Amino acid sequence: MSENYTGLEFRWGILGTGGIATAFARDLSYLNNHIVAAVGSRSLQSAEDWAMEFPGCRAFGSYEDLVNDPNIDAIYIATPHTFHAENSILALTAGKPVLCEKPFAVNARESSAMRDAAKDNGVALMEAMWTRYLPHVYTIRELLASGVIGNILTVEADHGQRLADYANPRHWEPELGGGALLDLGIYPISFAHMVLGIPDKITASASFTDKGVDAQTAAILDYKSGAQAIVSTTLSAKTSNRATISGELGRIEVDTVFYNPTSIRLIMHDGTTTEYPNKYVGHGLREQAQYFSELVQRGALDSELLSLDESIAIMHTLDEIRKQIGLIYPTER
Repeated sequence: MSENYTGLEFRWGILGTGGIATAFARDLSYLNNHIVAAVGSRSLQSAEDWAMEFPGCRAFGSYEDLVNDPNIDAIYIATPHTFHAENSILALTAGKPVLCEKPFAVNARESSAMRDAAKDNGVALMEAMWTRYLPHVYTIRELLASGVIGNILTVEADHGQRLADYANPRHWEPELGGGALLDLGIYPISFAHMVLGIPDKITASASFTDKGVDAQTAAILDYKSGAQAIVSTTLSAKTSNRATISGELGRIEVDTVFYNPTSIRLIMHDGTTTEYPNKYVGHGLREQAQYFSELVQRGALDSELLSLDESIAIMHTLDEIRKQIGLIYPTER
């Protein structure tokens, strides 16, 4: 447990001032005891501008000052993924629990170093794969655990967005780990891991942008059971963004957008259908924050719903896909 935890409020320090930082902080407003206490940026002006939306939020002009603030219970890492390892290790070394945005890092080597830092400093670390903590995913887990659809044969999931209309460098620049796979493909790949675990074989192909990052990637993940996961991702088109888990007795359909709060349905082989409508209000980023705060409060160091070992295994899958398609980032050379 964080030695500074008050037990009354959970005080977040936000590392980074991008769009995901703002979305996360705004969604915390649905939780009565979660406070956006401080924000850190490499520019004090940027931090001060960001903090204006959140009363009482202190602004720091360096990440070091943020993570060393004794009034912070945990750090949320909201920087581009090429900085996740560096920023997380900085906070962990300062003794702060860390909720780090996905993808967890650029590669498995970096994510293993993050796990080691958490262990060495005795503080919690968790990947902010928010989908794992949403109500419809809890329902999916319950249905799978019940065995209602029988042996799983196929998982299908895609994530495509038309990002050509946006000039955000983190989507396009090799130096920032750009491309479809790490930024968008993490969702279908993490979903496949949740359902089927670590694949035994991976077959992948991709097309590339003129800057040398993947514009579109598809992969087949094969398992010893005979099951397959078919995953795809693209920066060039808004796809259906759905997911389906098919078994011998029926299937689970996850509506658009499958990784957001959404509706699902169970369709049995005889056509019998059970609907699970979406009644969620808000963005959906707060469930992971609530779970993480409870994890810290009870002194646990790892998530039962997405362990560090699983986050690293997902990074190994991403590493293998990148190896097959020939996607190497400058920071890795």
